[in-house]
Amino acid sequence: MDRQQRIIQMFNDISPTYDRLNRILSFGIDQRWRRNACQAALQNHGRPVRHLVDVATGTGDLILCWREAGRATGTPIQQVTGVDPAQGMLELARRKVKNARFIEAPATSLPLEDEAADMVSISYGIRNVLDVDGALREFHRVLEPGGHLLILEFMSPARPGLVDRIGRFYMSRLLPKVGAFISRDPEAYSYLPESIQGFLTSQALVEKLEAAGFEMVQVKDDTFGISTRFVARRPPRD
Repeated sequence: MDRQQRIIQMFNDISPTYDRLNRILSFGIDQRWRRNACQAALQNHGRPVRHLVDVATGTGDLILCWREAGRATGTPIQQVTGVDPAQGMLELARRKVKNARFIEAPATSLPLEDEAADMVSISYGIRNVLDVDGALREFHRVLEPGGHLLILEFMSPARPGLVDRIGRFYMSRLLPKVGAFISRDPEAYSYLPESIQGFLTSQALVEKLEAAGFEMVQVKDDTFGISTRFVARRPPRD
């Protein structure tokens, strides 16, 4: 089993406790990060969403936040597709989220036509994709010109400060113990801080987005930089 498949299997293994652990480990703040990001993306989009594609959808949490943000901003979201490579996550998503289509597939090979969507999102999942460049090219391919991409992620700070060091202590020392106790999977919750520390800085991800053909709309940190949102756009045709 290669490294990417091991990551997928890990998410299959922890799927039964995934939602509960997210709420506990983030003290519930992760839902606010998602809602704020969805509202920002919809405001920049400025029109009804014809087809939303949520990549690495997990149990469908972000789709519910998209719908909540759509109601708050008066933005209709017409068609929704959730994509994830972990079957265990998708089984939970299908029970939790109604009126959505779910597909088992990796971020680097989306089973969608060119320009099939006008909004693509991925929350706290891009760092789990080993081929980030390939995933960004796929997002660009399935987005129509003028469509938007929302990425939410825990980023590595370029110059760690006091708050970053406190956050790193929580991530590396406390989070793995709590996660292992509740999920009974110590490997999964030691992987989380390692995956963040080994991931890109915000500037490096922006450079990759621009290299994939996107133009940046917004980069914004939430809660002392613990979570960062990236809103980008596939440029419209002339």
